[in-house]
Amino acid sequence: MGVRAEEALDLNYDGLTDYLSHNHSVYMALGDAMYYLTDVNAHYWRAQDTSKLNHKGHYSDCSELVPTIGEFLGLPWVDGRTVADVADEVTFYASTKPRSEVEAEEAAAAEA
Repeated sequence: MGVRAEEALDLNYDGLTDYLSHNHSVYMALGDAMYYLTDVNAHYWRAQDTSKLNHKGHYSDCSELVPTIGEFLGLPWVDGRTVADVADEVTFYASTKPRSEVEAEEAAAAEA
């Protein structure tokens, strides 16, 4: 689970499939709601509601797990609408690594 970047991405629906293929996740703001669109070990795709945490302290799933990005983007999980249906109403944000993970990776690289 990444951390939402402060600055919005210059990303629209047409570029979303390519973006997800390369980056594996993105935050999607829709009104007051924030969703995390992500893969599961690069094998399945899902949406998660960032306002609800599960028993492990992770975002709660709000869509089915499906094996392809295309299937995922075609799911009507946003109050019966798909990501394409709400694309003109959303803002996308990059998912970045938490600072502690970045610092740990930099420290490990420095020791190598």
